[in-house]
Amino acid sequence: MTCKLSQRISTVLLVLALPIAAQAAGLGGATLKQTDTAIAHAGMALGAKELKIAHMHLHHVINCLVGPKGKGFNAHYLDPCKGMGQGAIVDAMGNAQAETDLHGALQQAEMGLKTTTLAAAHADAQQVMKTLQSAAAQ
Repeated sequence: MTCKLSQRISTVLLVLALPIAAQAAGLGGATLKQTDTAIAHAGMALGAKELKIAHMHLHHVINCLVGPKGKGFNAHYLDPCKGMGQGAIVDAMGNAQAETDLHGALQQAEMGLKTTTLAAAHADAQQVMKTLQSAAAQ
């Protein structure tokens, strides 16, 4: 139990520290805000105690990445990036490495939605988070 509590505390601290690290690194403006929000929701998916909650947060990640007009946007789920831009992928145009990383995170989040176990959803959420962190560093 202590190990699980320690892991959850570490996850929360990581999620809180990521926006600060991303701002210092490279993406700017709308893309950074949306990427930071997607990172936070990947962290929430990673910390979810139920599969449906992990899936919900992965939907939030997708909505932030593709934007309200993008393929894969699901209006049934919250758009935590509403009003921040057109979607991190759209707003990253011109930054080839960030675009590649954001597309990779999108594919990983989509795979996470297909998982049938919480452990698998957590694994995908962790990969999404790492890929988004890479994008934020561009």
